[in-house]
Amino acid sequence: MKCRRTACAVLAALLMGAAASGCADGEGQGAGGPGKPAAGQQGAAVAQAPAAKAERLKRERAARVAAAKKWGLAKVPLVAPAPPAVKPRITTREGFEVEGGETLPPVFTTVPTKERVVFLTMDDGAEKDPELLRMMTELKIPYSAFLSDYVVSDDYGYFKDMQARGVTLNNHTINHRYLPGLSKAEQRREICGEQDKIEKYFGKRPTLFRPPYGNYNGDTLRVAASCGIKAVPLWAAEAFPDHMEWREQDRDLHPGDIILTHFRGDEDWEGSMTDMIRQVMKTVTDKGYSVARLEDYV
Repeated sequence: MKCRRTACAVLAALLMGAAASGCADGEGQGAGGPGKPAAGQQGAAVAQAPAAKAERLKRERAARVAAAKKWGLAKVPLVAPAPPAVKPRITTREGFEVEGGETLPPVFTTVPTKERVVFLTMDDGAEKDPELLRMMTELKIPYSAFLSDYVVSDDYGYFKDMQARGVTLNNHTINHRYLPGLSKAEQRREICGEQDKIEKYFGKRPTLFRPPYGNYNGDTLRVAASCGIKAVPLWAAEAFPDHMEWREQDRDLHPGDIILTHFRGDEDWEGSMTDMIRQVMKTVTDKGYSVARLEDYV
């Protein structure tokens, strides 16, 4: 009997130790099981999420206000909505068609959207203002570049820096010639040649193309399609350092409008590229629009 009682005592001690160990593990893991917080901890985390988001938005707003003040903008730029989950279907604008163009890249001046967004695009590449890169990065204003190699080739590094900041580099031909006056073979050298140049120096073949002066014919679109172009965005308005020019008779912005400007400076304009940005952003913001990224919609 004495032996049995000893065995029972040992067994009881082992069971109590196991129970204590289990409780210690449970305290470390929480009532939710291994690796999960207790119900109270989960509730606290959920409660903190909106507060953390509000604090993040507050910091982002403060940064935008500071950047707008630094760069002399009249108002803080509005924030663009999230890009669409599915890009809109784009067709050629009425009056811009070419014969047999149903299967060719669409030519358009406005992206179909109900959002109050516009798109900023810059052509050629003659002016290489480092202040522009800093300004657009700090203000977080998206834009798209349409490059011509004859003015880009003296400083590919400037545009590689631009690309590294998230700007898409698109096709504006090699020499910026009037395309309808060229043969199909000459147009191919201008358009597909620029495709090759951009791929060689920047690592990615463009899918967007803008013909110089906005002029094109059927050969232009067929050649462009043959070397990878998917769409031909033109423009609804043009920005300068001291004014805007409009395509539409109402002289106003509309949802999805594409704005054209150029890489120009004091030698060509009465102002710099940063002056031009201040002008165009005043117009855009005053009219209640934000600037979105063209490639998110096209």
